Amino acid sequence: MCIAIPGKIVEIDFPFAIVDFKGTKRKIRIDLIDDAKVGDWVLVHVGIAIQKVDEEEARKTAELLEQVFGGL
Repeated sequence: MCIAIPGKIVEIDFPFAIVDFKGTKRKIRIDLIDDAKVGDWVLVHVGIAIQKVDEEEARKTAELLEQVFGGL
């Protein structure tokens, strides 16, 4: 099973980006994302953004993860 956590890109220095995960910021790779820009929501797995999602999808994913794992 693969767990990907939603976060918002707040800064880019390609091939890296700073992504905000509900107040926690981490440096991740964005090589796999075409046209990534500040403000985009992405799903991150083991430090790599694997997919862009819209804000609503990011919110739903975060809520589901919180239900399953008791918080992020």
